[in-house]
Amino acid sequence: MERSNGPAAPAVSSAVPAAPTEVPVPPTDREVRWVYQPVEVDLGGGHWAPGRISGWWQDPAGRNWCRLRVGRSGLPADWRPFEPDRVRLLPVSGL
Repeated sequence: MERSNGPAAPAVSSAVPAAPTEVPVPPTDREVRWVYQPVEVDLGGGHWAPGRISGWWQDPAGRNWCRLRVGRSGLPADWRPFEPDRVRLLPVSGL
């Protein structure tokens, strides 16, 4: 008899949400604040995945964007509007 600990987590590569909108104007390197910020990304259905923000940028309309990479997704980092309810910032050091 096999035991189950509930539903299996979805494969990260198939569950990674697509970028919600296109970057209006790609930022230049001078406009980007390059960082190393660990995050957790909401994949939906109660599943979260580790990720990393490597840059912050504010578009001409004042909207904050982050260069996000979702761990183990196999997808390259891309610019996405920052959504604090879907991307949780984690401490870089200490608590």
